[in-house]
Amino acid sequence: MAAGDAQRVWFPEMIERLRSQWQPGMPFEAIVELRDDLDAMLQRIRFERHIRPPVLRCPRCGHVGEGVEPHVSVRAMTLSLLRFGIGDAEHVKDLERGWAAYRQQNRLDLYGKTAKPAVARRAPCVPIQKFDKPTTSPKWIAGPWRVSRSRIG
Repeated sequence: MAAGDAQRVWFPEMIERLRSQWQPGMPFEAIVELRDDLDAMLQRIRFERHIRPPVLRCPRCGHVGEGVEPHVSVRAMTLSLLRFGIGDAEHVKDLERGWAAYRQQNRLDLYGKTAKPAVARRAPCVPIQKFDKPTTSPKWIAGPWRVSRSRIG
């Protein structure tokens, strides 16, 4: 595995697929379909090359574990048009606005799929602190994760 591949989302073959299949003025249904293809390609590349997610350490409890597998969202795909010189800034900005409105109107998630109702999730760990008053709560429940240089066996 090349250095940095654990965090990489855009591989050269994915960029080429995006360049070849992108058409200005694509309907949002086709954009979501292209996103699905790119996401499947990302998962296949990571599987074939044995690329594992980065290992993270919780700053609160010290738990070390793998992060979540990366996925391609519709917004990440549209922003990559500008990043890789496929589209111009004005076109990408208009596309972003249109996607936001379309997503809200059709109640879609980041990936263009029907959004599921939000489920209240409990934070994986809570900082160990002593409080002066019983009504005082920790300043943070879910904090940032840091990349650890060690790997889990």
